[in-house]
Amino acid sequence: MNKYWHVIGVGVQNNLTYRFNFLARTLFGFIPLLAVVFLWRTIFAGKGAGATVATFTLAQMTSYYLIVTLADALTAVNEDDWQIAADIKDGNISQFLLKPVDYLYFRFCLYLSGRLTYITVAALPIGLLIFSLREYFVLPPDGLTFGLFLVSLFLTALLQFLLSYTMAMLAFWVLEVSTFIFILYAFEYIASGHMFPLDILPPAIKQALFFTPFPYQLYFPVGVYMGKITGTELIRGLVMQTGWVVVAYSLARFAWQRGLRKYSAVGG
Repeated sequence: MNKYWHVIGVGVQNNLTYRFNFLARTLFGFIPLLAVVFLWRTIFAGKGAGATVATFTLAQMTSYYLIVTLADALTAVNEDDWQIAADIKDGNISQFLLKPVDYLYFRFCLYLSGRLTYITVAALPIGLLIFSLREYFVLPPDGLTFGLFLVSLFLTALLQFLLSYTMAMLAFWVLEVSTFIFILYAFEYIASGHMFPLDILPPAIKQALFFTPFPYQLYFPVGVYMGKITGTELIRGLVMQTGWVVVAYSLARFAWQRGLRKYSAVGG
């Protein structure tokens, strides 16, 4: 395990070299968040006092987007898929075929280092944003709910990384994977609950989405945090989320093994 701890350390050092980029990305990322918050405030103002939208009050809707922003910052894949695809196309993975280093674990360590660096740099501006909107910020109902939220968030991080890793494996077969990655991101952005809570959708469509991995990438952990997913629904959701992590891991391993059969070393 020491070699992987070393990879995390090196990854953090490399990312800190570009800490201003992390900070600028965080600050500019608040612009669409603030726009969405003000949009919903206008919608609720037009409905009158005490109004709800799909069981969400104004405070809950604002909290939803704040927690989505925080969860996304903790789990989002930041160009890892592009880098993996580049490693395959440029022949950089050849060194991992000759050394006792698992490429999937190597990339996961770099992914963790990127998230740690991002949170370190972005903690202050995110904290200030939450503080400025504290009157609309809803805390979890109890400590157990918060603990289950953390478990779900960790599973979300695994799912995000493994799906991106699997998508990047397409570089073994095609020269340009950007189209496939953009298509995946488009589905994730809508079906994960990033754009809006899935409760707004018709019940049949919402239920159908829960047979895909997308709701478990944001909507489910945020729903757990807010106490909107409880009881048997919560247990079933955690089982499904764990199942999708296992499926994504299996696909990642399968794609790697099949891809190596077509791999031809290029460059150094």
